[in-house]
Amino acid sequence: MNGPDTTNAPLNAPDGTPEVWITGMAWSTPLGTGLDDVWRSLLDGHGGIRPVPSAHPLRNDRAAVLPHLSLDKDPGERLHILSRDTLAEAVADAGLDVTDPRLRTVFGTSYGPHLDDAGVTALDDWCAEVTRELGMPQAPVSLTTACSSGSDSLLVGAELIGNGDAEICVCGAADVLTPAKRLGHSALGTMSPTSLRAFDEAHDGTILGEGAAFLVLESARSATARGARPHGYLLGAGSANDAVNTAAPDLSGDSVVRAVGRALLAAGRHAEDVAVVNAHGSGTPVNDLVERSGYERVFSTAGSTATSPATSPTVFATKGAFGHTLGATGALEAVAVLLALRDGVVPPIRGLTTVMPGFPLPLPMGGPAAFDGRVDRMERIGLSVTLGFGGFNTCLAFEGAR
Repeated sequence: MNGPDTTNAPLNAPDGTPEVWITGMAWSTPLGTGLDDVWRSLLDGHGGIRPVPSAHPLRNDRAAVLPHLSLDKDPGERLHILSRDTLAEAVADAGLDVTDPRLRTVFGTSYGPHLDDAGVTALDDWCAEVTRELGMPQAPVSLTTACSSGSDSLLVGAELIGNGDAEICVCGAADVLTPAKRLGHSALGTMSPTSLRAFDEAHDGTILGEGAAFLVLESARSATARGARPHGYLLGAGSANDAVNTAAPDLSGDSVVRAVGRALLAAGRHAEDVAVVNAHGSGTPVNDLVERSGYERVFSTAGSTATSPATSPTVFATKGAFGHTLGATGALEAVAVLLALRDGVVPPIRGLTTVMPGFPLPLPMGGPAAFDGRVDRMERIGLSVTLGFGGFNTCLAFEGAR
């Protein structure tokens, strides 16, 4: 069973001018917080996964934790600090003030600290507390769509701007490592007993991480009026739900194909226009197989396969370095796509040594890989793809700054 055949609204003017600009962004990762510092670490092949003690037996005691936020703090407090500081940094990067009445906020997470706190009565209290402390006048929007939450926060913000309901949206997600999440993934068997090796023939599961990213989405009118400097543009978004299982995806890849197709349609672009794809790349055999099938179908239809390297998009993934940050992953990966488009290069996939059989597109191994950002004088685009439990699959289409 698949979700309804709906397509997200186009995010571009009739002449192709992008309507949604990315004017600010920030991330907090297991490799640090600075945009360029973390990006250089990724390009150098560094990783943030390390042994993290657990009071309970697990399939693997390794995880990717934030170096600047002690695990001794209460999980709810950690989520609050992480969200507050990263959001404020993104707003400052955009040259705005957090108290600006035009700012709307859209927060995403999977479970945040809620699996470990029996006293939680409302799952969105943390969002209101963050905006209240920062002095933001508008009530926040919050959502949870499992591991696609970060991507869906951007999708919602873009819809608010595209529909004229907002001029500026601060969108993103945060998630923290907790004992219950580690126990849950260990019990499910999704946690690797060895290491996270996305798209490798020896892939055997994921490793959990934590982090946050927020991006400032702004209408073209607002951004140009104040002379804002864009990091890039959100051209389109697409989503699809395979509705097959609470944890396992639809093995056909149909939902991935639909999400990518809808994002491209909304962006007014085609598969051959894609230069780079930030894959979900969780390292679980099932998810990797679903992505392999989905990308083969999307890009072989366009004639852009591994046999046509001039137009084949390069696929990269960051979870080998960041761990699987659950609800935050889509927002972190959106930042990575924009930085890749800026520099024309992607980081190596940490842990990848032997590509799984039949993967249809180039994968960077051993070092960063450059890609061609232009074809026939047209700027090529980048996609970010996330696959969430419950079948929540989302694709975002970005263009680099012009």
